[in-house]
Order: sequence, then C-alpha cells, then structure tokens
Amino acid sequence: MTFNWHNPYLTPRTPVFARNVVSTSHPLAAQAGNRILMEGGNAVDAAIAAAATLTVVEPVSNGLGSDAFALVWADGKLHGLNASGPAPAAWDVNYFRRRYGNNAQGLAQRPERGWDSVTVPGAVAGWEALHRRFGKLPFSQLLNSAIEIAERGVTLAPMVARKWQAAVPILAQQPGFADAFMPNGHAPQTGEIFRFPSAAKTLRTLADQGARAFYEGEIAEAIVGWSQQTGGSLTLQDLRAYQPEWVTPISQQYRGHEVHEIPPNGQGIAALIALGILEQFDLQSLTLDGVDVQHLQIEAMKLAFADVYRYVADPASMEVTPQQMLDSQYLKQRAAQIDLTRAALPVAGIPRSGGTVYLTTADESGMMVSFIQSNYMGFGSGVVVPGYGISLQNRGAGFSSDPKSANVVTPGKRPFHTIIPAFLTKDGQPQMSFGVMGGDMQPQGHVQTVVRMLDFHQQPQAACDAPRWKVNRDFTLDLETRFDPAVAQQLQSRGHTLKAVDDPYMDFGAGQFIWRLSNDPNHGYVAASDSRRDGQALGF
Repeated sequence: MTFNWHNPYLTPRTPVFARNVVSTSHPLAAQAGNRILMEGGNAVDAAIAAAATLTVVEPVSNGLGSDAFALVWADGKLHGLNASGPAPAAWDVNYFRRRYGNNAQGLAQRPERGWDSVTVPGAVAGWEALHRRFGKLPFSQLLNSAIEIAERGVTLAPMVARKWQAAVPILAQQPGFADAFMPNGHAPQTGEIFRFPSAAKTLRTLADQGARAFYEGEIAEAIVGWSQQTGGSLTLQDLRAYQPEWVTPISQQYRGHEVHEIPPNGQGIAALIALGILEQFDLQSLTLDGVDVQHLQIEAMKLAFADVYRYVADPASMEVTPQQMLDSQYLKQRAAQIDLTRAALPVAGIPRSGGTVYLTTADESGMMVSFIQSNYMGFGSGVVVPGYGISLQNRGAGFSSDPKSANVVTPGKRPFHTIIPAFLTKDGQPQMSFGVMGGDMQPQGHVQTVVRMLDFHQQPQAACDAPRWKVNRDFTLDLETRFDPAVAQQLQSRGHTLKAVDDPYMDFGAGQFIWRLSNDPNHGYVAASDSRRDGQALGF
C-alpha cells in the first residue's frame, strides 16, 4: 500500500525509518530498547528492556506490580501472551460485602484503590515468558538500563509530571505511596530528578535470580508481608500459583488485511467488532475528516461496546464465544442498525449461539512485538511495597459485584481488562505492530487509526496525530479541543451528546506504530510515536 506522506495535522513528530525500531511513550525507554538491539538482541529483548525501563521513568502508568499482554510475530506466525493476573483466593462478593457493605443498588461495594483492588501482578512473569520462548540475550542484560536509571535518577518529563501531580491528592494515604512517590513531601515537578533505588534493588534481584523471585522468593515474601501488615488479602499461594498464558489471537478481516487482538478477558474484541461493522460501508467514498466518516465510526464503536460490556469477561465465565461475537452475519445485522443521519443509544445484541504504557519493537530479522503493560488508573492501587519499589495495580476495580454478571468477582478469576496490544497482517505476512494507550480509548484508537491508514492511506504519524473522539461508558462523546468545530456541530445535530475535554494524556490515548515497508528486510520499517505523550520512535 502507498501512503500519502503529507501530514495535515499540527505535530512536533515526523515518521522514523529504520531496519530496527523501538517506539515507546518515553524517550529513555525507547533508547533502552534501541541499546539492546545494537548489542545484538532481538525485538523481544528490546521490548523487555523498554518495558522494564518504563516502570522507572513512567511510574504513573505502570510499575513492577503491573499486568501485561503481548503479540509477537516470530517463526512465521503470530503468538499471543496474556500476562494478566487473577483475583486473590480470598475474594468473592461476600468478602467485599463484609468489609464495605452494599451500595445503593444493593450490590457489594468495592474500592477502586488500596489493597482490595490489587490482583496478582502478571507483568514480570510475562517478561520471563517472552524471554524464555523468544529471547536472545541474557535476561539480566535486558534490565541494565532500568537499573541504572533507577539508581542515578530520571529527570521528569512534562506529561509524566502532570499526571503525577494529579494522583497525589488521591493516593497520598495509601500504604507506602508517599515514601516512594512523594520525595520531599510532594510530587516532583517537570525537570526535577526522581530516584528510585528501591525499584533498582528489585530489578537487580530479578536480574540475579530470575523473574520467579517475584512470585516465590524474597520479593514475594516482601509483598505478602506488606499485605498482611496493612490490610491486604494477597498470599504467597496466590503468587506462587501464577503463570501467564499463551493464547491464540482473535482476528477480523478489514480492507484486505487482518486485524489481530488478544482474546478476552481484554476488550480488544471491541475494535474487531467495530471494524467488522465498518467493513459493510464504503468509507473511501466519503470525506476523510467529514461528519459521515466520524458518525459511522462512532456508531459502530457504540454497538461494539454495548456487546463488550454485556458479554466480555474471563473466558471461562462468558456465555458467548468471541467467534460468535465476530460472526460475519451477526456483524452485518449490527451494521444494518446504524442510522446514517441520527445517533442511537445502543443495546447489546444476541450473537448467534454456538494508566497504561504501550510499546512496539521490530528488528531486521522480521520479528515484531506489540506489548502493553499497566497499573490501570494512575499509579494503580496506590499501594507500594516499601524497600522494593513495587507499585501494585488496581485491576480488581474491573470486576463486577453483580452475581448475574459474567464479570462478577470470584477467587482466581481474571477481571475485565482494558489494555490491548494489536497487530495487522496482510496475506499471512506481518504488516504493522501497534497500540493506543488509555483505558476505554484503546479499541477506539485502534479503529480510528486503522481506518485512516487502510481506507484513506494516511501515513502512520498523520493517522496518530489526527484529532480523536471517544465514546464514554454512557455513550456520550468526548472530542479533543482541536476537533473541527463544524464537524462537531454536525455530530451534535445528529443527536450525539458532546463534551470537550482538554486532557489528551488521559482521555484520547497515545499510540505507537511500526509499519513494515515491504517483504524485503532491507526496506525496514516506518514508525510513529504519539505527540500526546513524551514518547519517541528510534531506530538504526
């Protein structure tokens, strides 16, 4: 496919061309991955190095207590890894009812922060699983940059500092948070140095003893000890029992390509449903940034979310399969429900029976990695294990307390997840590794950027820089402030309930993209990094 290399949007970024590429949301993480490639590592090695570094340089979005997912093109096929963790064995609806009572709807209340939002962290085990299967360099070598930065310190970038400051009033009282993330009693400012020696200690232990030390050794004992001391329910058995899972990606045809996502418990299927609906429309005959193209994408996304919120959970609990939700006849029926002139309030259909960082890497051998890890909301639970720098996620907030829900909290169950890596192939060959960070914005970012690239041939950086919309949980619509006012007014006239939100870090996601230029490895890749974050694409 030939791109239009013109970029009509205001941006400080230009696409990066190279045979080996790393694109992340922070320059130092991109450099860490690039360093590993230059030392002879492959794309998986580079992804692990970048991921470890991001836990230090962007702790507002991820940490050593995160979950992770990955899609890896290697050995002529696409591999999926689900490194999300389950609920502790102590959790069920009655556990939360005993501790917090019921809410106004009569359901058990569950906190968004603190220990009772902490599921078993999966990211470190995910690094190990990726390395064991595909890594080339010693695991310890991949952690060198993260350790060095944690010990010497990182100068805070603007977007990181902004989110850090917003989190402090919410999390300052959580166990261990202030000691770890409020040096001198406050959030560090842009340009200040943040040192994280406790995280360096943990990273060195992982380098020396391997990732299982996080789940069985000294580190595990520290996590559980802090849990017992400060009111948590996580046990050594919860940690010891954890293993990430290799999964078969799910996919959807779109414009002669296949878009791939990790299957549930994640929401990647929402992007596939929306694209399957949009496949029924001739978008190329419409104006790229016009109201019709935006309206159709928004309505498709709403229909997709209606099904995802109704059906998606841990696969063992779902009443329908992903294949049923992606059935071509069902998607045609859903497409037929779209009114081209009027916004609708969608409901779930009946399928036929039967705070996040994203990075991507690619090397000249053809290996490509789409990787995402997250603490969920800013700094996650707010709980930090003292002396070890482990900030724990709050993915437990993704469970339901409704016993009728497929996503109801039960022991050992994985919650509904928002973080989703993505991948694009054509004719059975790798085409693009990509992702867009930002909660429920992620599948929406996938849809908007794929439509721009495949329907309108926008080059990756332009597709990344274009103004975005976001469908909210109540099906209202957020628009970036730089969205065309005329199109915004036309959307409103069609019945969309609009908001304007000037918070690009949180509300409109941030993407990283690596597009393979041809089957000739000498042609390499073109990469893009979203200007909504502090990130960077690097290559050689």
